Amino acid sequence: MSNSTPRPSPTVRQHETESETESADETTRCPECSGQLITDDEHGETVCRECGLVVESDEIDRGPEWRAFDSAERDSKSRVGAPTTNMMHDKGLSTNIGWQDKDAYGKSLSSNQRQKMQRLRTWNERFRTRDSKERNLKQALGEIDRMASALGLPKAVRETASVIYRRALDEDLLPGRSIEGVATAALYAAARQLNNPRSLDEFAAVSRVEKMEMTRTYRYIVRQLGLEVKPADPEQYVPRFVSRLDLNEEVEREARALLRAAKDAAVTSGKSPVGLAAAAVYAAALLTNQKVTQSQVGEVADISEVTIRNRYKELLELDHGELVQ
Repeated sequence: MSNSTPRPSPTVRQHETESETESADETTRCPECSGQLITDDEHGETVCRECGLVVESDEIDRGPEWRAFDSAERDSKSRVGAPTTNMMHDKGLSTNIGWQDKDAYGKSLSSNQRQKMQRLRTWNERFRTRDSKERNLKQALGEIDRMASALGLPKAVRETASVIYRRALDEDLLPGRSIEGVATAALYAAARQLNNPRSLDEFAAVSRVEKMEMTRTYRYIVRQLGLEVKPADPEQYVPRFVSRLDLNEEVEREARALLRAAKDAAVTSGKSPVGLAAAAVYAAALLTNQKVTQSQVGEVADISEVTIRNRYKELLELDHGELVQ
């Protein structure tokens, strides 16, 4: 005897096909007049072509939110892939192979697969830095990112510093100067341009070059590239000093008022902005009855107590109240 399952007759198969066709027609037909349904992508609705009945509304629009009228405009507006960035030597356009030896499901790779991935990483790294210029740029941008992280500088400053270094490299300003020196000068200039300055001593603490070389390279880069760098405003240092000393907003307001008065009286001319800001914070803390010592302010601002005392006495002469020495 044969235990095979009997096959459905052609008539049964025909009825099944007809029922599937009818159910499909029901989803594309209007439930009121059996007219044809169309999708209005602009309003996110499914309506009947004949009677105008709205069958579905608030549909999800899975298309782009922009319009394009030719292929070139469509390609320029497309946002497929990661955004480009000046903080990477290849602007982030190359392939990046992760260091984890795991597959997409989180499972560990076999020994043969690990060896294969290591060879791919090696060749990928060689193709990413094909010449000395790219290797130079990669090392410099790594230095900029390292120093910016240590100084707590935002992404905008890092991007600007990367652009400045690229300009210096394109205009052949690096011969005779170290990569670290030009990178430090570019980051210092970018921080000044975006009103987020740091003192030279702070840069010297995280840089791999001496302070003298850094200042010399900075002046050369600014002069050759024609960078517009305004003199640092002492008020730009106040919020950071107040935050590090755990003082309140009242101290910050009073310190800003002292610095504005000193600026109007032309006391700030030729003075270090860091020293003026530290002295203003110290004076403002005393005016608001908050205890802070000159050594604490000097440690935060990375300047000597002598500088704070000298600038503090100059602020005293402006007659801004009875300050306690």
